[in-house]
Amino acid sequence: MQQQDTHSKLIGYLLWIFGFLGSHRFYYGKPITGTIWFFTLGLFFIGWIIDLFLIPAMDREADQRFTSGKVDYNVAWILLTFFGAFGVHRMYQGKWISGIIYLFTLGLFGLGVLYDFWTLNGQVSEVNSQRA
Repeated sequence: MQQQDTHSKLIGYLLWIFGFLGSHRFYYGKPITGTIWFFTLGLFFIGWIIDLFLIPAMDREADQRFTSGKVDYNVAWILLTFFGAFGVHRMYQGKWISGIIYLFTLGLFGLGVLYDFWTLNGQVSEVNSQRA
């Protein structure tokens, strides 16, 4: 069985530029270390530099861990990153009600967006499993 490419190394490296805030770690499904990177500036930039070499392994692990399908992880993450407060990433997944709620509450006052940074990979994987 061929492994599906759910995450992109290119997106991972682009997010690594802001990786001292943990963005690439959230993208690859590592919310705990993403949060640690956020509060410690990438473990005082040392972990951030080391991650430059770890991204290929994180990409392979994410490809094995998450389910591919109609909803693309890269699109969902870009929408969350830039339009999360407006719920566009939720509407993209077909979650129209919560997307509209996000739209009128600015992502449930920012807390919903934070929740989605922690759980987006699982949400997309679940939606892709249901549609398979």
